[in-house]
Amino acid sequence: MIIQLEKDIKTTQIDTISEYLATTGYSVSGVKTQFMDYLVLLGNVKHDIRKIGSLDGVADIHYVNDAYQLVSNMWKTSPTTIDLGDNIKIGANDFSIMAGPCSIEGEEQTIEVADFLVANGIKIMRGGVFKPRTSPYAYRGGGIDSLKMFYKVCQDRGLKIITEVMDASQIDDMLPYTDVFQVGTRNAQNFNLLDALGKCDKAVMLKRGMSGTIEELLQAAEYVFSSGNEKIILCERGIRTFEKAYRNTLDLNAIAILKDKSHLPVIADPSHGIGIRKYVEQMALASIVAGADGIIIETHPIPEKALSDGQQTLNFLEMQQLIKKATALKALNF
Repeated sequence: MIIQLEKDIKTTQIDTISEYLATTGYSVSGVKTQFMDYLVLLGNVKHDIRKIGSLDGVADIHYVNDAYQLVSNMWKTSPTTIDLGDNIKIGANDFSIMAGPCSIEGEEQTIEVADFLVANGIKIMRGGVFKPRTSPYAYRGGGIDSLKMFYKVCQDRGLKIITEVMDASQIDDMLPYTDVFQVGTRNAQNFNLLDALGKCDKAVMLKRGMSGTIEELLQAAEYVFSSGNEKIILCERGIRTFEKAYRNTLDLNAIAILKDKSHLPVIADPSHGIGIRKYVEQMALASIVAGADGIIIETHPIPEKALSDGQQTLNFLEMQQLIKKATALKALNF
């Protein structure tokens, strides 16, 4: 059960509500976000919720039986939209295409990609400066100096950036230079990181773990929300299966299920989802039909020379074609 408290609730009212709830048998957790104060009630208790709803300071009360209560679709009447500022939004009525290289390799490459995105109407650029790599000898990103350069290039062009954070210790340094923190598949259940991201007022995109279930992704989102941050985006990026013909299995089922189970925006990452450049466009378009609120795509001036993930990265011509097709498909409003 979720109790929404009045925005201007007084301490005395909170004390009265808490005293009453202590008599009901529920386990109570307080949640304070950038938008609202909540009380999450847990426990198999038979109680007349009208009595709770009538207490001074209670704005609304919702019965939710999902294990992930705050991110559940059972209590919100409309889907959540994430506002990044400058009229750039991610959500049901604001389909988003996010694009950029796997790794930020240098200023020249960053400017070239940023200018291409602006020319093609893309408002959010992706790019990694901290890269979790399977091999310790692979390119692992340019670090915080690279992020500062990346941010300045995008700021100068009116772009927002999304970049991966790997550890809670990086958040404070990254915070001034990041619009959306990406939690990668390897950190999908790094609960210390999720808790820490819940304490900052920046959007967080959670990628599904490579062997993670839909419920585990939603529970990861619950960690962020319950720690104080409602600006959460869910990302289906493919899961590891027995199939070896492609990198991952992009689970289009998950997009439809997540849209039904949660009020949070859901985006798809077909670049990682299939991992083979020639199929990325098809899977991106299929993701839109499945109901995704956006897609995140890897693009590079010369993918063959990319320092990471070149095999799944679109060149500018391929990216241009995808943008046109995705825009036309989304315009059908099916």
